[in-house]
Amino acid sequence: MAAPTGPFAGLPPEWPKPLLPWIRGAQARSGRKLVALDDDPTGVQTVSQTPVLARWEVPDLAAELRDPGPLCFVLTNSRSLPEADAAALNREIAANLLAASREAGIEATVLSRSDSTLRGHFPAETDALAEVLGGVDALLLAPAFVEGGRLTVGDTHWVRDGEQWIAAAESEFALDASFGYRSSDLRAWVEERTGGRIPAAEVASLGLDLIRGEGPDGVARALRACAGGQVVVVNAVADRDLEVVALGSLLAEAAGIRLLARTAASFVRIRAGQEARPLLSRDDLLGPDAPAPLPGFVVVGSHVGRTGQQLAALVEQPGVVAVGLSVPAVLDPARRGAAITAASRAAREALGRGETPVLATTREVVQGDGPEDQLRISRSVSAALVSAVRGLGGAQGGVPGWVVGKGGITSSDVGTEALGARRAIVLGQVRPGVPVWRLGPETRYPGLPYVVFPGNVGGPETLAEVVALLRGA
Repeated sequence: MAAPTGPFAGLPPEWPKPLLPWIRGAQARSGRKLVALDDDPTGVQTVSQTPVLARWEVPDLAAELRDPGPLCFVLTNSRSLPEADAAALNREIAANLLAASREAGIEATVLSRSDSTLRGHFPAETDALAEVLGGVDALLLAPAFVEGGRLTVGDTHWVRDGEQWIAAAESEFALDASFGYRSSDLRAWVEERTGGRIPAAEVASLGLDLIRGEGPDGVARALRACAGGQVVVVNAVADRDLEVVALGSLLAEAAGIRLLARTAASFVRIRAGQEARPLLSRDDLLGPDAPAPLPGFVVVGSHVGRTGQQLAALVEQPGVVAVGLSVPAVLDPARRGAAITAASRAAREALGRGETPVLATTREVVQGDGPEDQLRISRSVSAALVSAVRGLGGAQGGVPGWVVGKGGITSSDVGTEALGARRAIVLGQVRPGVPVWRLGPETRYPGLPYVVFPGNVGGPETLAEVVALLRGA
């Protein structure tokens, strides 16, 4: 992606040399496996042919470490948990990874993948990982998601909104009931999120002048100067910027510097040395002989404004049937069961008629008493969606040809709890930032493509476009 105009004008030219082959070589020489702990399932939105685990017992992790590929994801879904539980889960997985490394004889390099719009349990999760892993010299903070229009320059994080660029703190995502924030300058954001424990003045930065002017060696020198877990903001406007940082970090690690990274999806692919692949076609997902139209189903739980626009466009499409699940009803114990049963029945009947049901929570937002109560409400609503999905298919309804989950918590819970995924393969992306899993043999629908559609990605028509591609009509 070329550097945009507006707040990004006047930047120095990118580092001239492509670095992915050098990154692959350095990664191979390290003898280590890259393991990305993903706080929701959308972090695979840049990679392809990559395993994702929904369990983290030591034997499972050891088997994945032995796999010859350079990268695997572990889906923690910790963004849906209270902060203390998220930290405890990261400690558990880190301890299991250390045990798995001893069993497999292969060390792991851990990445903490989180949201490109700055939502998630920071610094609780990285603190927990650093504690178990034995401390780090530097913590890279790299929220740039180039494919999705989230870029960092001058230490300020920017979000593309249509044709405009807005500072992250001015976006709808900064108003998140659980993870809201006021600062777009990432140094100030670190101070805000740590409650002042890490002042903005103590946060280091890899600026674009350094990245583009001095390249990987300059980045490595800067990282070798870090100590005590110093947070380092990574500025990036293009993939090449992240390539420079990835290779620089590998050089620093080879010199003995201990690094941990809190990143969005772009850095994970690049740190693994993976080339970007073309968008997936219908043949890639379903094979050349797939019938058309091919019914499937869509589950929508995300309530951000972008999802609302996409949902409205989708339900206008022929062959698509809207099925609502009332949020107030599922939060009322007296009405919850009946609401789930009715929604499941309506969706099952639509699928049986060869139509595509869109099972979506109603759009009203029920406010909780603070961030943790808001997460409790989100988990309760997601659990209701899971229960409704479990009632789909089977003898009384048609078997779907594909499934779409819309929203981070929703797509995780549907994939792992309703569909039963324990290990899946990320095929690639059907639209920029929209990944697709191939479900494994242990699942309810083995071999089916499952689209993990982030709530905050795409334009108003993107969800409808994806469903039309899958349906073949």
